[in-house]
Amino acid sequence: MAGGNGLIKRFYTEVIVGGNFSLIDELVADDYVDHEEALPGQPAGKEGVRFYANAVRTGFPDITVKTTEPALADGNLEAGYVTLAGTHSGDFAGVPASGKTVEFSGTDIIRVEDGKVTEHWGSTDTLSLMQQIGAVPK
Repeated sequence: MAGGNGLIKRFYTEVIVGGNFSLIDELVADDYVDHEEALPGQPAGKEGVRFYANAVRTGFPDITVKTTEPALADGNLEAGYVTLAGTHSGDFAGVPASGKTVEFSGTDIIRVEDGKVTEHWGSTDTLSLMQQIGAVPK
């Protein structure tokens, strides 16, 4: 089934790009489990979502969502491929601002119960991102 319920796209456009951190409480269940530690030191649960969103917005204040396609849904699962772009003008994962423009992608799969995300599986091309900001050699 195409389209999904739109929670992945909503998270990226309203929380990551828009900075609406209060929306995390509306979108994410209290017993949320993330099967991906996207960043070193990322706490578990809902606080980990806040940690990730804050880190991305701090490191890339002009972050934009280039795509959230395709969005797929089956029952209570939603999946999407996301591409983000921005300028590394703040500290990110311990790497000082480089001023470099980056583009990075990832895949998200979420489980939704009662309209809230209860689980997340993901994979982000962190190596490419770290190469683009000069943290590791290409």
